[in-house]
Amino acid sequence: MSLYKNWKDLTENQTNATFESFWKEYCDAEIRIYTDILKDPKTALEGTFGELREKYDVKATLFMGFLDGISTSLLEELPPLASVTEETALRLRIDPEKLYFNMHTAEASHLYALDGWKEILPEETRQQIAKEYKRSKTVVKEKKPGRNDPCPCG
Repeated sequence: MSLYKNWKDLTENQTNATFESFWKEYCDAEIRIYTDILKDPKTALEGTFGELREKYDVKATLFMGFLDGISTSLLEELPPLASVTEETALRLRIDPEKLYFNMHTAEASHLYALDGWKEILPEETRQQIAKEYKRSKTVVKEKKPGRNDPCPCG
């Protein structure tokens, strides 16, 4: 079974008894990884899947979850996640603004509140990105015609 399938099965098969401990372990792993990445965001994180997950002391399924989450915030495309093995070479170069936005989209306040962001994106930029995120969530409903209003189709 592929690492990606293991990750999907793990997230989809959580029970009330396992949910809290699973997400705590996953979020703690994310914090470790992102704290390191934010120290030097211009430097690519390179190595095999196995080397990188060992570097951060993360289970393979949880590191696959990290890859799944960060994949849309990278400057270079990852190989198809379903084909990634322990030996797959990876090169992760982030787009900081896109990553910050995507962390808001994922409602990952534990990540977009990390201190490392202060050195990477100025406060104004972070506020602007947060505003863009909120704007993207705004739903504008068109006014429905009233009972006595003329038909909008003419």
